[in-house]
Amino acid sequence: MKAFVLLLLSIVAFQAFAAESKRPNILFIYADDQSTKTVGCYPGSWPWVKTPNIDALAKNGIRFQAAYLGSWCMPSRATLLTGRHPHGIESMSMEGQYPGSTYDPKQCPFVPAEMRKQGYHTAHIGKWHTGTDSGWERDWDHQIVWNRPLHPENAGAYYQTQIMSVDGKEQTIEGYPADNYTQWSLDYIRGKNRDAAKPWYLWLCYGSIHGPSTPAKRHKGAYKDAEVPLPADIFPPREGKPKYVEEMQAWTKGDDGHPVAGKGGEGAGKGKKAARFDNWVRQVNECVPAIDEGVGQLVAALKETGQYDNTLIVYTADQGFAMGEHGFRIKLAPYDANYRSPFIVSMPSRFPTGKFCPQSVNATDVMATFLSIMGVKVPWPLHGRDFTSLLENPDAAWPHTCYYEHMGNEYGAKVSQTILTGATQANFQGVPLYSALVQDHFKLVHYLDGRSGEELYDLNADPEELNNLISDPTHAERIAKLREAMKAELKRTEAGFGEVVK
Repeated sequence: MKAFVLLLLSIVAFQAFAAESKRPNILFIYADDQSTKTVGCYPGSWPWVKTPNIDALAKNGIRFQAAYLGSWCMPSRATLLTGRHPHGIESMSMEGQYPGSTYDPKQCPFVPAEMRKQGYHTAHIGKWHTGTDSGWERDWDHQIVWNRPLHPENAGAYYQTQIMSVDGKEQTIEGYPADNYTQWSLDYIRGKNRDAAKPWYLWLCYGSIHGPSTPAKRHKGAYKDAEVPLPADIFPPREGKPKYVEEMQAWTKGDDGHPVAGKGGEGAGKGKKAARFDNWVRQVNECVPAIDEGVGQLVAALKETGQYDNTLIVYTADQGFAMGEHGFRIKLAPYDANYRSPFIVSMPSRFPTGKFCPQSVNATDVMATFLSIMGVKVPWPLHGRDFTSLLENPDAAWPHTCYYEHMGNEYGAKVSQTILTGATQANFQGVPLYSALVQDHFKLVHYLDGRSGEELYDLNADPEELNNLISDPTHAERIAKLREAMKAELKRTEAGFGEVVK
């Protein structure tokens, strides 16, 4: 009897070990300020854009219509770290010299800490933009990060010498940052700085293609002869757009009539001569190949080490970045040009390949899905929905809305206080705070400043969002349903300002 019990225990232990060994790794690749127009496999990209490795990832996986992960750097990352929208993240705030920020890890726990507790080895490499505390040894087993909030004097060094925190110890590191991040990630995949017995989660945060968008020397001039058409509404008039859009106009006409960088934007540099629109677009796109090369190297390393079949690879960016559309040269606004990110998922051993999913997801959905695939649970309510069913069948019906928001630099209860009291007219860097929702290829935007109103767009018929349908009586029923869906989402996620959506 004793021998039988021992045999049974051995079998159970072996099964547990086998189950643990099959838990997938996750390689989460995160670019910065990347428009879908800079990714070759996305319709609407410039025809001369070359991203062969990212495109190969889509060919060997699923390309989603869109991801809406955040309106700017910090909330995008905070949402992915917590699985909650900004209005549900307590204790986080901007503090000190920009991008100084802080949070209380007891009130604001991060998901990677739970991954660690439940058997995963966690690593973060690249840009950090969520509080001076980067979570080393609490959230991350291995970490090599450019901590911008901790070193505001070095916060603009996207393409220069960076002050890095390497497993808690500061180092000043030369070289092109995107290449550095790729190399450190390759080291990790090949077994350096990790426990080989554990499945792993690696969040690789590139700083490219964020302004000042400086390409690697080997890529400068790669697109110098590329033809750059002008967006339809780079200059006004723009019918149906709120007043703030005109106030954010970032382009003026040069002596030859071609747009040049003016006020109301970022990322075009501070040279003595205003940047031409076409030159700037080429320059931004020349930053992408360094990331694309990295993607190719990372996939190759997974294959070389026998980890490819058991690794979920996700490619996305923290948000998009308007490149002249609606007159912008900035993120923040609710339009796809500003906010929408590419989103590609690849794991051929488990999910279909060469597929397109017409659905859109948000950052909270991404984290809910990661946790489901990992078999990890967190002790707080997530705002997201697990979309594993869409990975298994990209054509499947999806009854849920994709909610996203812009809350400026406010989080948690402060969001409601700002909105309900009308503080600072509820805007951030010139863009009013808003709630937005996408369902069945229609987008509803509800501004929260009490004066900018609403917008409705048919993203299939009008992907550039030129025609605001909010006053079209033929869409009255649809608008009413989308408003109800938005109110339901705000109630479900315990937002304190849902009453402002009538």
